[in-house]
Amino acid sequence: MTNASERPLHSKSQYGFAPLAIARIKGAQRANQVAIYLIYAAIIAFIVFGTVASIKAFHDNQLLYQLFYNLPYALIALTIPISLYNAFIIYRYRLNQSSMVVMTVGVSAIVLIGGLLFADTAWLGLACWVGVAFLFKVSFKRFFNFLAAKQEDDSVEATTKRS
Repeated sequence: MTNASERPLHSKSQYGFAPLAIARIKGAQRANQVAIYLIYAAIIAFIVFGTVASIKAFHDNQLLYQLFYNLPYALIALTIPISLYNAFIIYRYRLNQSSMVVMTVGVSAIVLIGGLLFADTAWLGLACWVGVAFLFKVSFKRFFNFLAAKQEDDSVEATTKRS
């Protein structure tokens, strides 16, 4: 084990966050951006395939109907593991209130499972997961805005001390 004086300069913590923690949070933010792109793709698929499936010439086409009906569900379902990972990172590094993270993930999971078990539908539960991804986007943005503001404050303090 190395002493603090023997560690390289780049391993210095940034406002109480280790560089590895910052890297994990940035990675989670990138993963969340992928989830948001998948949500946008689901919306576009719903609009495009729904419009094409409603045209009289394609009205009986089962492939278009299945793409219209199942592809948006599948794309949003792919965001659930990403959102669970992001929830773990946000909970672990306290980027948001713990109760808020637990509540959003818990309510989304309960609504999805309850809808699948008792109502034979998944649309409301998957809609909840859409909201979770956008909530986490805001959490990550606030965290990095906080770090940027702290760096700006420190640079202003350093220049005033020199003068």
